[in-house]
Amino acid sequence: MIGISKLYCGTVEASDPLRYGRSSKELPSHLLQFSADKKPVVVWNITSACNLRCVHCYASAGKAAPELTTGQGLELIATLADYGAPVALFSGGEPTMRKDLPRLIEAAVKGGMRAVISTNGTLITKDMAMRFADLGLSYIGVSLDGLQEVNDRFRGVQGAFVQALSGIYNAMREGIKVGLRFTMNRRNVDEIPKIFDLMASEGIPRICFYHLVYTGRAKELMEEDLTHEQTRRTLDLIMDRTREMIRAGRDVEVLTVDNHADGPYVYLRLKQEGSPRADEVLELLKMNAGNSSGLGIGCINWDGDVYPDQFWRTRVLGNVLERPFPEIWDDTGNEFLMRLKDKKNHVQGRCRSCRWLDVCAGNFRARAEAATGNPWAEDPACYLGDDEIA
Repeated sequence: MIGISKLYCGTVEASDPLRYGRSSKELPSHLLQFSADKKPVVVWNITSACNLRCVHCYASAGKAAPELTTGQGLELIATLADYGAPVALFSGGEPTMRKDLPRLIEAAVKGGMRAVISTNGTLITKDMAMRFADLGLSYIGVSLDGLQEVNDRFRGVQGAFVQALSGIYNAMREGIKVGLRFTMNRRNVDEIPKIFDLMASEGIPRICFYHLVYTGRAKELMEEDLTHEQTRRTLDLIMDRTREMIRAGRDVEVLTVDNHADGPYVYLRLKQEGSPRADEVLELLKMNAGNSSGLGIGCINWDGDVYPDQFWRTRVLGNVLERPFPEIWDDTGNEFLMRLKDKKNHVQGRCRSCRWLDVCAGNFRARAEAATGNPWAEDPACYLGDDEIA
């Protein structure tokens, strides 16, 4: 994640994560990306069932499939908590379709983890939001890919936008922090200004803009990914609108996800603008350390399979029904995983000689493999010019 509000707008200083020793267990959630120990945030796709059929779903969710039982899930959460994973992110499919979700949230919170949900928001009723608040749920990320017409087209169901807004309102009324998740592509890039307007009018405090990763059903959108020039213009727009909101006194957090070229791009813009904060931003980018697949982010599937991240569905590292997660995650005998944890020394092409390798770590390996068949090839979504990386 690249914190646009943190880096470009200066809502975080380099001294902030240092104050907590950069320990993932001690850092507040908004500083977690700057941890030094990189204990994994674990995305658990608790179900494949979903009430929508999004065209860009990385998990190709829809129909229910065999999943971990409640007992197995509670045991998994206890293992993750003992391992020191700071966050349990419940995803899917649509996680709110799983009836034992409150029990799983409760177990995570009692185990000392932050419990987070990634959802389409359409099923969050007033009673459900009240229950989540009582359990201590930290955050709900709701996927929106535009306003009503565009979003419903992406979701495959008319009325999904209105239902998602209702879910957002229900959660916010109970004091739960809510943010938006927006996946950028040519079909919806023009919706971004409208999404910023929605945040302002409804008081939504956070948004993550995801770059497209060509996995699951999103493979069909590969040809509709933003061009490099479109990406640059979009990042400039996101920075401009974020700055406007913060200058207007709004307490917002804006991030981009899954393209770590965004970090150097923010730094280079600050340098071009003559910002005195540029060097401090570079220090924060080095703390962030770029792509964290297989290191600071991991994924467990509904059937127990473990992946290096939630998008990388073709690389199974093991299964938690056969071996505990820590044993899988720290397996020095898994050559691919060990290379992934040290990916800076294995990437190829432009990435290998890039001046930003220490702050990008070779960008998104799952996208590189999806596009080229080689997990160590350069990421085709890197939009920095040769003069910018030399």
